[in-house]
Amino acid sequence: MRKIYTLLFAVVLIAAGGCKKDKSKEAEDAAPRVDVAEAYTDSITLYETYPGTLSAGTTADVVAEVSGRILAAHYQSGSYVTKGQTLFTIESTTYRDAVTKAEAALSTARSQHEYYTRQHAAMKKALEADAVSQMEVLQAQSNMEQAAASIRDAEAALSTARQNLQRCTITAPISGYISNGAPDPGNYVNGQGAPVKLTTIYNNSSMTANFYLSDTQYEELLGRSGGISSEVYRNVPIYFKEPLKNSYTADLNFVAPSVNSSTGTLLLRGKLANKDNELKDGMYVTISLPYGTEPKAVLVKEASIGTDQLGKYLYVVNDSNKVVYTPVEIGSLYKDSLRVIKSGINPGQKYVTKALMTVTRGEKVTPVLTK
Repeated sequence: MRKIYTLLFAVVLIAAGGCKKDKSKEAEDAAPRVDVAEAYTDSITLYETYPGTLSAGTTADVVAEVSGRILAAHYQSGSYVTKGQTLFTIESTTYRDAVTKAEAALSTARSQHEYYTRQHAAMKKALEADAVSQMEVLQAQSNMEQAAASIRDAEAALSTARQNLQRCTITAPISGYISNGAPDPGNYVNGQGAPVKLTTIYNNSSMTANFYLSDTQYEELLGRSGGISSEVYRNVPIYFKEPLKNSYTADLNFVAPSVNSSTGTLLLRGKLANKDNELKDGMYVTISLPYGTEPKAVLVKEASIGTDQLGKYLYVVNDSNKVVYTPVEIGSLYKDSLRVIKSGINPGQKYVTKALMTVTRGEKVTPVLTK
């Protein structure tokens, strides 16, 4: 009988242990699955970001330098035009008449000069025979010289008239993409008093990134790297608000020679190639200037960092798979998606990467490691 009781007690213990195991497994299965990643270290270059804008490598205004009615525009707005291509035609009747008049004036001046030249030669011979006075010879010479001056004036007037006539046909000063024209054909422009802007051409084959540093920031840049002549400024990363098809870097090639006294800032520029004509004049950019290296930077995903009244934090998953609220001190952004962590988390620790709003402190979870 005692053996029977002992056997029954063992069966009860086994059953209880099985129930305990099943409950533990059920609890584990019930823990929500969350994506986690491990903080890791890497040697990185540190960057400071600055806002800036792009400008076309070359721009040129197309202007009317004569007055008249615009007869035609010979281009499509937004199209690519080549240097020397005809863009506008301005009514030229007045300027053709001016050329004809100037040609006639030049012909008259040459005839007069020819006449006074012969007269002067005759007077010189007559002087030798005492047929005329020295004063008459000098007067003939003066008439000849005045006629020569009249030729020069007439030639200059003819040159100006021809230039004005040529300006009735307006051509592209550079090659590039052309903006909308204003005013439209049919309108009168008064360009003779002062040039009137008609449109602008943008040569976008290369672009310039323009941004400003405070004088203090510029001094720090010099202290860190020795200025933009340093090799680290040959391929400065350029970013856009929305990712583009191509990636871009700029070669810094200009620092303003003086600080703007009203703003306390200094203009810096960098050149970059325009791949597939993707970039446009006036686009906003972010320039990332390198200023140092961190051989053992602790990195986490930028999107995993939360913010509250106490500052920045991560949800760390400890060895018991429980969520731990962990304040962190952040450093620079790296490669647009990673963040340097100065303190608060160590390499190898797991942190929640998604669904930050659905987990709670102390909650037990089933971590799913992702890259």
